[in-house]
Amino acid sequence: MTLEGLLIFILAVQIIHFAGTWKLYQKAGRQAWEAAIPVYNAVVLMKIIRRPWWYVILLFIPIVNLIMFPVIWVETLRSFGRYSNTDTFLGIATLGFYLYYINYAVDVQYQADRDLNPRTVAGEWISSILFAIIAATLVHTYFMQPFTIPTSSLEKTLLVGDFLFVSKFHYGARTPMTPIAWPMAHDTLPLVKSKSYSPQLKSPYTRLPGFQKIKHNDIVVFNWPVDTVDAINNPPAPPNDGRFHYKPIDKKTNYVKRCVGIPGDSIEVKDGFVYINGVKNVLPERAKVQFGHVVYTKSPLGLADFQYLKEQFDITDVQQAPGSNTIYYMQVTEPALAQLNSFSKILRTEPLTQYEPEGLWNRDIFPYDSRYPNNNVHFGPIYIPEEGATVAITPENISFYKRIIEVYEGYEMGFNNTVRVGKDQVFLNEEPLTEYTFLQDYYWMMGDNRQNSQDSRTWGYVPFNHVVGKPVFVWMSIDSKAPGLGNKFRWDRFFTTVGGDGQPVSYFKIFLAVLAGWFIFSYFRKRRKKKA
Repeated sequence: MTLEGLLIFILAVQIIHFAGTWKLYQKAGRQAWEAAIPVYNAVVLMKIIRRPWWYVILLFIPIVNLIMFPVIWVETLRSFGRYSNTDTFLGIATLGFYLYYINYAVDVQYQADRDLNPRTVAGEWISSILFAIIAATLVHTYFMQPFTIPTSSLEKTLLVGDFLFVSKFHYGARTPMTPIAWPMAHDTLPLVKSKSYSPQLKSPYTRLPGFQKIKHNDIVVFNWPVDTVDAINNPPAPPNDGRFHYKPIDKKTNYVKRCVGIPGDSIEVKDGFVYINGVKNVLPERAKVQFGHVVYTKSPLGLADFQYLKEQFDITDVQQAPGSNTIYYMQVTEPALAQLNSFSKILRTEPLTQYEPEGLWNRDIFPYDSRYPNNNVHFGPIYIPEEGATVAITPENISFYKRIIEVYEGYEMGFNNTVRVGKDQVFLNEEPLTEYTFLQDYYWMMGDNRQNSQDSRTWGYVPFNHVVGKPVFVWMSIDSKAPGLGNKFRWDRFFTTVGGDGQPVSYFKIFLAVLAGWFIFSYFRKRRKKKA
């Protein structure tokens, strides 16, 4: 929906509200015109139903307002003496239009001194649950969102089974782009497996001010730009173009990677290591880059061997080579490689990087153009687009920017952009295109597990409007593959920060001590109150 469309929708809501409530305003001692003034009518309505003025703010917060509207409908009915279960049901089931019947067909009296407390235990529970959901939705949408690490692309920096809190306010919270959606659900409802949102109504992209910009080596959670592997290399023919995946930006799959390229950078990968503007990237101490190795063993490895390798040498993603029981693929950090070679069951190791030499083109690597023979180990150099920057467009370089122009700054921004490449000329909507000015910033995201990570090398740039937030805290970590229940909890990772200098320090014991202190304080305070 465009901004103009959104304004028309808001105006329509105001007209509907006025038509269905103006007589009720009069019966409450107000003027009929007060029901017609946007925002002011909501403030007056809060006075009529004897609720705080700040409820008005909640009515304009996407997702939260879906909960607040039914609350206001029911509160309005009760302010005019309609307390029955039938009235409550009709008020919600008709999406508030039952108020038209009360407004025009029923002689109701305004209850100026009605009791605001729920009349039943069930009503009290419902009221508490509703406002708990509202508070949780506000926190989830604008402040902090829980997130689970699903894959090993950032091993050993973040582990599979880490439960994170992701800050929305560091880079600025993004307002919901799908305003009709279930609270705190992503793209799919649990159990029923249906969409958790309505794709019919979309809000323009807006973001609240943040207090920090994305920096080199920040770990970032973002919506996966292509959202489906099929959309990368095998787009179907128009009009069902797979590159134009019909999923709202904020409902695309959540990914987490390390940002190694910011707007304006020139990025290159040599032997798996990142170079930024010609200088080798220096990762923070907590980052542990892994590279794939072929490991030849004297005899087949058993479960005990795998556990030993994992615990002693920090090995992850062990896979047996097809057709062999003594050849394995493993992801290994550089410090652990020497220790791995000393293991008695291992004959030798070979780096997987040698199988992707410089100049060997991998057709599955961005920009999928044989004129740029990129692979996972040797890539670039490539320019990271910056908002307001202008680049020359040629048939030779359009493969880098085609998706940006057609999708990220085309379809997803409400423009019907089509790029066609001729023999000596590029055309945008059949007009010659010789240069292009970017409308937003872009980033280059990569995993620390360099040869077992699907990242920007596979699908290209990450637009800023796809950025969700910054992981700041690991509150729990579970190794589902560890034997025994007691070994599954990684206690040393509980309540650790994601960023910072030095090795992670667990604040779990401090948290337990504070929690115990709070319970003791609450217990003695209650006893003191009883004695008083």
